[in-house]
Amino acid sequence: MSKTFEIIDRVGISKESLSDAIKSVVNEAHEEKRVSWFEVLEHRGRVTQENEIEFQVTVRLGRKLN
Repeated sequence: MSKTFEIIDRVGISKESLSDAIKSVVNEAHEEKRVSWFEVLEHRGRVTQENEIEFQVTVRLGRKLN
């Protein structure tokens, strides 16, 4: 039996934390279609014009195809 997965990269953004950015990406994708696994590819941040810290993560998601 062959198993095939779809791989999608998404970027999550949060003003709270890296963890919050990851959770938002995974939860949003999971609402569309079941997510089987994920990995964090990059994490970074920036300071906005309002001097707020913004956390950004690139997450790779795997979804099993039927």
